[in-house]
Amino acid sequence: MDRYELRAALLAAGVSPDAFQLADAHEYQPVPPDFWFLRPAGGGWEIGPYERGRYRLWRRYATEAEAADALFHILAEHPAP
Repeated sequence: MDRYELRAALLAAGVSPDAFQLADAHEYQPVPPDFWFLRPAGGGWEIGPYERGRYRLWRRYATEAEAADALFHILAEHPAP
């Protein structure tokens, strides 16, 4: 799944919309105090938590689909559909 499909899947699973930020697909201004993020970086994709004003890298993935599946699993607490 891509980040747009991830957004729909997370919301359908009942995940709070301010629990995550997806590059160019689901972003807030002002930035919430804490959330999980998915963003492109260095030819791949990164996920991790944003806490206390800092992005903390948790893992890097080669593809958007791998990163999206991992983030879905973290936030929805079960494997991606």
